[in-house]
Parts: sequence; structure tokens; C-alpha cells
Amino acid sequence: MQEDLRQQVITRLERDYGLKLRAGTEYMRGGKCPSCGKKELYCNHTHPWVIRCGRQAKCGREIHVKDQYDDLFDDWSKRHPVTDTNPHAAAEAYLQQSRGFDLALVRGLFTQENYYNPELRAGSATVRFPLERGEWWERLIDRAHRFGKMKARFKPGASFAGVWWAAPSVTEQLAEVKELWIVEGIFDAIAHLHHGNAAVSAMSSNQFPEASLRKLYELRKGNLPTLIWAPDNEPAKGKAPGTHDYLRRHVARARAMGFTSKAALIPQRDRKVDWNDLHLRALSRGDKAEQQKQWDEDLAEARYQGDLLLAKTAKDKALLIFNHDGRHEFHFEYRSRMWWFDFDSTRFEKVKKEFIGQHGDDDLDEHLPKLQAAASSVREIANCYPEALYFQRNEVTDESWYYFRVDFPHEAPSVRGTFTASQTLNGPAFRDRLASFAPGAVFDGTASELIHVMKDQLYNIKKVDTIDFVGYSKEHRAYVLGDMAVRDGELVMANEEDYFEFDKLRLKTTQKSIRLEIQRDADSYRTDWLPWLWTCFGTHGMVALTFWFGSLFAEQIRSAHKSYPFLEATGEAGAGKTTLLTFLWKLLGRSDYEGFDPAKSSKAGRARAMGQISGMPVVLLEADRNEPDKAHSKTFEWDELKDFFGGGTLATRGVRNGGNDTYEPPFRGTIVISQNAAVDASEAILTRIVKLHFKRPEVTTESRIAADNLNALPVEALSHFLIKAIRAEGQVLAKFAERAKFYEAALRERKEIRIERVIKNHAQMLALFDCLRLVLEIPEAMVRATREALVDMALERQSAINADHPMVVEFWEVYEYLEGLQDGPVVNHSRTADKIAINLNEFYAKAAHHSQRLPEINVLRSLLRNSRRHKFIDANTAVNSYIRAGSPDKPAIVKCWVFKA
Repeated sequence: MQEDLRQQVITRLERDYGLKLRAGTEYMRGGKCPSCGKKELYCNHTHPWVIRCGRQAKCGREIHVKDQYDDLFDDWSKRHPVTDTNPHAAAEAYLQQSRGFDLALVRGLFTQENYYNPELRAGSATVRFPLERGEWWERLIDRAHRFGKMKARFKPGASFAGVWWAAPSVTEQLAEVKELWIVEGIFDAIAHLHHGNAAVSAMSSNQFPEASLRKLYELRKGNLPTLIWAPDNEPAKGKAPGTHDYLRRHVARARAMGFTSKAALIPQRDRKVDWNDLHLRALSRGDKAEQQKQWDEDLAEARYQGDLLLAKTAKDKALLIFNHDGRHEFHFEYRSRMWWFDFDSTRFEKVKKEFIGQHGDDDLDEHLPKLQAAASSVREIANCYPEALYFQRNEVTDESWYYFRVDFPHEAPSVRGTFTASQTLNGPAFRDRLASFAPGAVFDGTASELIHVMKDQLYNIKKVDTIDFVGYSKEHRAYVLGDMAVRDGELVMANEEDYFEFDKLRLKTTQKSIRLEIQRDADSYRTDWLPWLWTCFGTHGMVALTFWFGSLFAEQIRSAHKSYPFLEATGEAGAGKTTLLTFLWKLLGRSDYEGFDPAKSSKAGRARAMGQISGMPVVLLEADRNEPDKAHSKTFEWDELKDFFGGGTLATRGVRNGGNDTYEPPFRGTIVISQNAAVDASEAILTRIVKLHFKRPEVTTESRIAADNLNALPVEALSHFLIKAIRAEGQVLAKFAERAKFYEAALRERKEIRIERVIKNHAQMLALFDCLRLVLEIPEAMVRATREALVDMALERQSAINADHPMVVEFWEVYEYLEGLQDGPVVNHSRTADKIAINLNEFYAKAAHHSQRLPEINVLRSLLRNSRRHKFIDANTAVNSYIRAGSPDKPAIVKCWVFKA
């Protein structure tokens, strides 16, 4: 490792892990292990390629510096620009400092070239290796993550089928070498060269280098070398053949050609490890002898794993494990079935004694495998292979599961599922649970054998954090969205084990009812929808879009600014609200969805529905609120939403752990209210709302076409908007913090707006609209109009808060009319001038007598509680009537609604 790079690595290791160089040694020690938490972390000070936990038996964590500090190993052209004297400066630095290669061994094998992607408008230097037929392979070395999955490439249109890549030094050895290693990548082959192994690269695990093997056969007739097939040890994906399948096929084909073939596979644990990684692991050991010792140990383990894969029978494999580990009974996998091995020591001593008595002990070692086989038994205990992959736990709810993968010997793909602790360790429960989600899977081992299986599989098992919602997790600073997740702009897909891995974080969601269809391909994203949205909805459409966009960052905004507004979308039937809502949902990956009616659900049901998402809108669709006595209409009140303005909790429920613990899931989304009638609620609710009112438009040919186009757009053409937005999280939040302050100051200068919450809400929307422009190109005319509309909305909200509902205004107008019919009171029973007391039934009767029309009485009862002209005090209060004073035929006490005069 180059000295300036080594110093940067050491500085970070000291800062991040607390590692310190021990005097008189070449090792840094005393670092805190991120896995077990013990201060047993160490690494070589001279060659800091790998950090290890010293508790090898109990932890054994290894951290590769290249993975941990990838920014130091990422942009080689910038660090090492090309010069006239060294046109391969960046390529050499990459091979030496990132791959750990000795330049004396690799010079002449490569050139430094360039690759440019016109669509991304990005380029990279490459390390290019020529292939036998004039083709080439190259590795991108400058911030390769910009190009997605393409970290390397072959010459376009070229084929490498049938031919391997070999360094000239290996080609010279082919006439006499005893073992030839056939690895997957060129860097893997070069890694072997550094340790004295003759190795060639097949370029791919599914590539059988037949032409090269035939040349070797002709060269070495009668004295063929042993082939060691050593591809990257990657699992199969779905029904497609995996590395192991191809390796078995290659071995069979090579044996048919006359070659003796073996295999070598690197064990895979927390991360993918290839031969180049083993080379770097060896380099981290210090002197040459220690390095070679580490390499030989890793090589021996890989050969053993290869022997296991190629074992002809289940008993052959079991005996390999027995001789390697020394255990007398254990479970193992063979051809995707679970087997049980039992070694009878008494029986073995007996057959060994008989053999020595008949043949002597001169050739005992040669016959030892047969004697061991005679003293051992193997039987199948499951017609599949269930394997515990990790332990997942929800710390908040105290729920936990073991997550299993079940492989089958037939062509059916693997299935995955969770087991509770009791299902994992109880024989009958395990058998039933296995059969319930893995079709045809049968475990018929004993309870004791199951315990032994789980002791092996659950020891030091990986742990994965879980969340029970979809969207942004504040605790993990990550967006979890179906089969993909984004953290700090980095997008990762769920791995083969159904969780997301970010550096030291393993995370998954247990929420399955929310289905998102997110387009990862930027080329499939359509941007022509903005003019159609503007044609149909104008500034209202832009404000709603801004709210949807801002909802993605609501958790972060509430953490810093303590609130996020509600959005109210009202209007006549046919005004287009449904079209707008379904379109906006497509931008976030949800198709054919609008929202739910809270009046049709219980409080517990609403809490669960609202808790399923985070960083997304919760759309409350209100049907006709005037209909009395719906199933749950009396259980929902607008004031339920009050706490959600700043986050708040959804509900409180007990945790089933025998204690007094409770689970109070927070509200993580945003509130959208969509209904025909305006929301009539307390001032506390009204001041939290940013309001849009949609009028039924005059339909034109242009608007009809635009609406049809919006409806026809599939979710796959729009949902990449979500990825663009959340990958810009850092920029959005920085700009929001800056612009929100600016707009708050600007709105405070408008003396018409007096309520601070109204100012803050609309300032946040204006700031988010500016942030939206980071991910969407918006014409300047739309920008000006939308900003003006948001300011007007703030003014209108202030006016609405000051005013009563129209029906309440009508009520008080009728009240004043009736009270003005005579000198004394007509409907006001109050004896004091500071209160108004009205019996509503009597009020309605007198209004009808005088031909005054009023709203339906049940509707008015709910509206009068929010009266502003005369503030509501209490309902159905017993009042000593002033009107009935001295009237012998009417009771003096009247039940009245009381208001402040």
C-alpha cells in the first residue's frame, strides 16, 4: 500500500475504531469490534488491508479496508494523473494499492484506457487486459458506482467463449505444471500468481474453456495436469443454474476429456470473498512467511470445501466432514437434502481390530476410509434443506423470528419464511411450520436431532433489524421501499436473504400489505407529464405535487422544524380530485390507489392503516359527512389528527411480555384530507391545514386529452421520480432549511396574516416547492404562478379561520331575525347579557313558523361547536329560562346550547 494512502487509512482506523500502534510491534490493537463490542480489534500497521477481531472463536469479524473506506480506493485518475513518462499511472496505482499486486509481476499485462457513457455524461479510466483472439476486458477504476452494475466490460460484440486468459508466465509453465487453477476473474488469476500457483481465468463461472483445454490436451498427452476449478462461490438465484451447478458440469466435461479434476471454493460468510480478497488478507499478515502461511491455510480450506461439493455420495461427504472436524454425529447437506451422520466408535474399534488381525497394520491408513464407512451410518432426515439465515427482531414490540431458507433437490426454487423460537426448537412445531410454507417439505428427524441441528445453525447467527412499515426509518436513516432501499443516496436491492445491507446496518421490513412498483431504470422515466398536470390542475396541481414530494422528507422536517402541515383538497364532484390523487400516487410507486375513509373504520383500524407507511401521505377520503350513524362515524373526530402535525403517536397497546410495557407507534406520514365539503373543525385543526379547493372545470379538448394522458401513464413510467427525490435527500434538506427561514420572514411582513402556524405551514410549502426544482425542471412561468398561489392560500386560510362555516353564519342570521321580531327575547333563554342560551328544537320550530330555512339539525349540532361569532360554551345545559319566567303552563328549566354573547 502506498505510503500516503496507508497514512490516510491509519488515521481513519485510529479515529473510527480507536486502534493504536503497540510499542515494539507492527500491530495496531485495542479497537472496539462493531460486532461483539469488545476491544479486541487489531490490524497490521504496515499492511492495514484487513481489520480483525481477536476473538476468533466467539466473533471472528473481519473488515476489509477497501470496503470500509471505498472513497480512498475510488478515483484513481484524480489521485494519479497520467504523465508523459507514465501513461499507465492510474492503472498501476489501482492494481498496486487497491488490488495489492506487485507491479513487477503485472507490468506488460495491461494498458490504461478510457470509457465514456454518453447517456450518463460520465467517463472513467480503465485497466484493460488483451484476450487471446484480439478482444479485451477492462475494469472501470474511477467512481465505478456511477455506472450502476457495470463495474467492468468486454469489448462490445466480442466473444471469449472457449478460451481462457493466461499471463505469459503461466503459458510458459503449461508444458510442465502439475496443477492448473481455473478461476473466474483475471484479478483472481493474478492473485494466485503472487503465491506460486499457475492459474488462468475462464472470465465467467458458466464459461467452459474447451478450446484452451483441447490445446492443453494436445500439448500434454499422457501427462495431463490436474485441473482445480475455483470460481467465485456465489449462490444460485431462483431457478437459474448457480456456480455450483456449472462447476459440477465443468468437472464432468473435463473428466470426459481425460483430465483429473478437483474443486476449490472459498467459504462465504458476511461478505463476498474472492481470491483477490484472500491475497489481501494474506498481505495483512506482515512478513512473507506469515503471508504464505495465511494463503496456504485459506487454500486448504477452499480445497476441502471443493471436495465436499464433488463428493459422490452422502456418506462420502459425511466422512470428509468427520475427518475434518472430528465430530461423531452431525447433520449436513447433500444435494439439497438434510442428512444425519452417526459414527459408532465401538464398532470402528471392532472392525479395525479384525482388519489388523487379518492383514496387519502396514496398509491400515490406505483402508481407513473403508473401515470408517463400515462403522458409520447416514440417513436422510428431511427431503429438503432448511437453513436458518438470520435472527430478526423488533425491539419496540419485543417480537422476534428466525428467518429460514428452504432448498429443494428438484427444480423448484428456494422458499423463505419465518419461524418463532418455539417453532424452531420444538420438533412437531418445526415439522408443521416447515410444511406450511415449503410445499412438500417433510422433516422426520427426532427432537434430539433437531436440537443438534439448531445448535449448529443458530450459533453466532446474523442479526437483522426490522421495521413494520414501508418508507423512511428515522432510526436507521434509510428508505425501505419494497425490494429496494436508499440510505444517504446509496440505492441497494434486497439480497438473497431478503434484507438490505448498508455497511454495518442490516435492515428489512415485515410490512407486506403495501405493494410498491418502483422503476429503477432512469431511461424508462417519463418527464412529459408536467404540462398535462398543469393543463388539468394549474397551480393546485403543483401545490399537491409539492406536498407529495415534501412528504418523503416529513420525518426529517418534523425532527428539525417540529411540524409538517396537513393538506385539504375539497371541491365539487367531478372536479378531478381522484385523477390527481391517483396520478400523484403513481409517482411514489402505488398504482390504483387513492386513500381510505376513516369514517368506515374503527380507531384501531385507522391506527394500523396510518402506521403502515412513513414519509408518505395518508389520504383520508371522506364520503358525505352529513350521513348520520354510519358504522364508525361517531368514532372519528378531526381532533384525532391534531398531534400528527408534529408527529405524535397513533395508539397505545400493550406488549405481550408479561410486564407493563406498551407499544406506542409514532405517526410517520403526512395527512391529506380529500372530500367534497370543507373541513369544519376547531381552530387548532384549521390552522394546521394548507387548503386547495377544486372547482368543476370547463372541459376543453386540450384538458380532456391531458387528463386522459395522465390516467393512461403506467406506474412504471413515473415511479423513478421517487428514487430521484430520495437520492437527493441531502440537497433537499439543506435547501429546505435555508428557504423556509426566508419565506417565513417574507410572510410575516404581510400584516394580514397574523397566525404564526399559518405562516410556518405556507413557508414550508414554498420552501419545498423550491426543493422540488432540484429533481424536476419547472418552467419559470409555472414557478411564479405557484408561488403567488401559495401566498394567496395563506391569506385565504387566515380569513377562513376568522370566519364561521356558512351554515353557522346562516344560523346566526336566523337567530338575529327571530330576536328582532319583538322587544323582548324570542329564542334566547339566558337571564344574563353575556350568554346566549338556545333550545335547538324550539329554535327550529319558531324558524319554520316564520318561514326561515335552516340546515338539517344533526349537521348543525356538529358545526355549532366550532362557532366563532358566538363562542360555544356547552350543550344541553339546564338553564332557568328568562322567556318562560312567570309562565304557569311551561317548565322554567330548559335544556339549551349555551354560547358567549
